[in-house]
Amino acid sequence: MDRTVADPMIGRVLDGRYLVGPRVARGGMATVYEATDLRLDRLCALKVMHGGLGDDGDFAGRFVREARAAARLSHPHVVGVFDQGDDDGTLFLAMEYVPGGTLRDLIRTQAPMAPAQALALLDPVLSALAAAHKAGLIHRDVKPENVLLAEDGRVKVADFGLARAVTAHTQHTTAGVLIGTVSYLSPELLVDGRADARSDVYAAGVVLYEMLTGRKPHEGDSAIQVAYKHVHEDVPAPSRLVPSLPAYVDALVARATARNPHLRPADARVLLHQVRRVRAALDHGVVDDPELTCDLAPTVPVQRLGGTPDDIDYVRDEPAEAPTVLSPEQAVQTASRTTSSEDTTAFGSLPRTRPAPAGGRTGGPEQRRRSPGRRRGPVLLSVVLLLAVAAAMGGWWFGAGRFTTTPGVVNLSTRAAGAKVAAAGLTFRVAGRAYSETVPVGAVVSTRPAGGHNVPRHGTVSALVSRGPERHPVPSLATMTLASARTALTGSHLTVGEASYAWSDKVAKGVVLRSDPRPGTVLRRGAAVDLVVSKGPAPVRVPHLTGKDADAATSTLRRLGLKVASTERNSRTVAKGAVISQAPVSGRLLRGDTVRLVVSKGPVLVEVPEVRRMSAERATSTLEQAGFRVSTDHVQYYLGLGIVVQETPGAGDLAPQGSTITISVI
Repeated sequence: MDRTVADPMIGRVLDGRYLVGPRVARGGMATVYEATDLRLDRLCALKVMHGGLGDDGDFAGRFVREARAAARLSHPHVVGVFDQGDDDGTLFLAMEYVPGGTLRDLIRTQAPMAPAQALALLDPVLSALAAAHKAGLIHRDVKPENVLLAEDGRVKVADFGLARAVTAHTQHTTAGVLIGTVSYLSPELLVDGRADARSDVYAAGVVLYEMLTGRKPHEGDSAIQVAYKHVHEDVPAPSRLVPSLPAYVDALVARATARNPHLRPADARVLLHQVRRVRAALDHGVVDDPELTCDLAPTVPVQRLGGTPDDIDYVRDEPAEAPTVLSPEQAVQTASRTTSSEDTTAFGSLPRTRPAPAGGRTGGPEQRRRSPGRRRGPVLLSVVLLLAVAAAMGGWWFGAGRFTTTPGVVNLSTRAAGAKVAAAGLTFRVAGRAYSETVPVGAVVSTRPAGGHNVPRHGTVSALVSRGPERHPVPSLATMTLASARTALTGSHLTVGEASYAWSDKVAKGVVLRSDPRPGTVLRRGAAVDLVVSKGPAPVRVPHLTGKDADAATSTLRRLGLKVASTERNSRTVAKGAVISQAPVSGRLLRGDTVRLVVSKGPVLVEVPEVRRMSAERATSTLEQAGFRVSTDHVQYYLGLGIVVQETPGAGDLAPQGSTITISVI
């Protein structure tokens, strides 16, 4: 999306709370912007309805329903809705902001995808839709553009603005208008506007087809042509474009995109279960699983004889005929029936008996001479029959008789699997146990040989039984260094996620403060654990202490966790006990650092010299040489002699250097 285009909405503050930022996307009903929630100081996505649509009651109502519908869904794979408001006719939604791209972007760059990757992406989408279907909501606009892929790997389904509560009165689209993208609309929604959970299933199946092949199943020059194909043509098998796809993947796509909604999974939860069965088969390298393919293949509706059109049974859509393998007993019976024919057997033509001549006589001497040949006929027939039986038995043994097909038993309990394998003439053995995210505890994860393989009769099928999902507790990582914590997580089959840093007065720099999730939390193998690492003590702002009492200044610095180094110096301007200077004067220090103070001892004290009986000039000179200033005062009865008769302070007293000595002259 070009964010440089002038947009009057950018820079506005909606509802006195949301500062609108750059534009992210634009749709048919609304435009999405990055925005800042000024009240909570967080980034969010703001969906603003296009101008003028707010005047349409239907559109406005549908927009408000988006907030109510999505707010009812609390699911990790659904984009959260925070708020809904109306700013002078501008309707908007505040939603969770998911930085990253969309599934459409990924399809453009990576499709066709491997089936394992495509199903891994579809799994969280179906999980979100399953939660919506359970809450009685349908999305009705499932498409790659509405699947958001976060930068951290999260998958989120967005835009439940077209979702509506499923009730007996609200299954039609408003005013008969079809909502959604035509390439993903189900046939029933196109024909009569009806939608339910199976419509979302159909759209999800189309998305899966597009991921597997890189193309949409139905394309045309116009939306009408595409819609016509959805109604009248089945979605083709993805293997037509990608021949390496297993048959059971084709069956999964066919089941999800069946034109008859009765043949599709009932909702996203059922489709999710089927997707996970296919993922399990792919994870274990199963190339062909006839049983799984048969289970997933859509069934064909058949009306019962004498019933009404609503009396429908469902049978599997299977080939009209399959080749028949005869047992030895069946081969003997077949050969007998064949040789009873007048002309031929299965192994060639037998000699015909010549017709009797006219008159009904059976023959003359020549015929009677050939009668021993006729007696050899049954002998030859017996030989032929024995050869036929031997050939049939040999063919049966070296063909079908010696081998049998391994049944598919994945997801079955060991008891059920053992019974099914035994019924096929094979021995069942539990070879070990393995973790599985999709197969329940005690059920079969995989077999060797896999289901659908031809094996000699009375062979052994070795099975791995599920131990359930592999989970590992988060170890205690506090007080470890980051490197040690990484090693500990690796040993616990977990990984380090995001490492953030925080100040700590008690924990040394580089040491783990805490983990998220907490120690003891059970996680799946390879899950990420976020760590908070200490940056050491937080820096402290140095206060201004010059001129303050040294004792008070020292107490202040120590409360901040700083050390104090004091020296004393005389000062004529700073009172004794006050701070003359400090280093550093300002800035920030770490706890434990030292602030140096220079404390005043007051001015230098000098002994006042004796100047009485000196002339005023000599007394002034003597006092100035001692570092004093001199003030001259005449006594009350001044005679003009110029002799000092008194000094203040008196001789021998200590006075601050630079202070004034007053002399009295007579």
